[in-house]
Amino acid sequence: MNSIEHPEMFHGLPVLTLPAGDVAGAPALPPAGSVAWRLDCGQDGVPFPELWQHFLDTVDPAGVRALLIGPWWEDDYSVLAPVVERLVAGAGRFTDLRALFLADVAGEECEVSWLAMCDITPVLDAFPLLEELTVRGGGDSVPEEANLELRPVRHEALKSLRFESGGLPGHVVRAVGSCELPALERLELWLGVGWYGGDATVEDLRPLLAGGGLPRLRHLGLQNSEIQDEIASAVSGAPVVARLESLALSMGTLSDAGATALLNGQPLTHLTSLDLSHHYLTGPVADRLRESFARSGTRLDLDGADYWDPEGDEPRYVAVSG
Repeated sequence: MNSIEHPEMFHGLPVLTLPAGDVAGAPALPPAGSVAWRLDCGQDGVPFPELWQHFLDTVDPAGVRALLIGPWWEDDYSVLAPVVERLVAGAGRFTDLRALFLADVAGEECEVSWLAMCDITPVLDAFPLLEELTVRGGGDSVPEEANLELRPVRHEALKSLRFESGGLPGHVVRAVGSCELPALERLELWLGVGWYGGDATVEDLRPLLAGGGLPRLRHLGLQNSEIQDEIASAVSGAPVVARLESLALSMGTLSDAGATALLNGQPLTHLTSLDLSHHYLTGPVADRLRESFARSGTRLDLDGADYWDPEGDEPRYVAVSG
């Protein structure tokens, strides 16, 4: 499985983890809008309410453009809901916030499918000018009341929506498909596996593949899935594909069946990039793909090939699950 790392850049800004307290000789903090601020309770064991208040007292909230929420617990993993409540309560002070990352937690801090999430809809309601939202976590390996939830909303400003999960629940996928997001340009869903709650089906994806509620969508990622072949087959005839600039079907269990469906489906040579990395393709089918895109200028990513015997009993694995 791929390891999950902390981003060094977010929303075009370098990420800076806020020091938990005053440190003698520490350099002065940069202007509020010049970095993406990351809050991490794990570095000094400070309870999140104290760290949040320290953030409000130290950095001008009105100037903050990007915010990442790292580990929010001290000892035992705790649900994200109180963090979301504080974000929503303080929304009026963050007048320039345009990007938010919920649960920027690396694998060594907590497995992605163990993160105790909550309903994130209030964040979209409270920040109508938000342009970028990334959410990491989801699955059913946590108590039911701590599962990831989303209700259908209309949001006029959101341009990028990304869910990173080892098991993205089908009801979240259906909610995304029911949202009205007229400004959305990038959508990425890591669907994961059923063992960790990733029970989304191709039928759940149909509204997204139709593209009716996403008139400006230019990048679509349906990734990290154990039904990657079925998804590839559905994508091969999906109306939304004709207006995409890039497509990612990476990180999953894509085999010759799914790749052949792409080759036999609607033309994809208009794409600037097609990401199929972490796959289970045989050499001849991979060569057919390379030949198909050799003259179009499409950047085809076939890195991360893994051997799989279709006549054997060995399973295929997604890149990120546990």
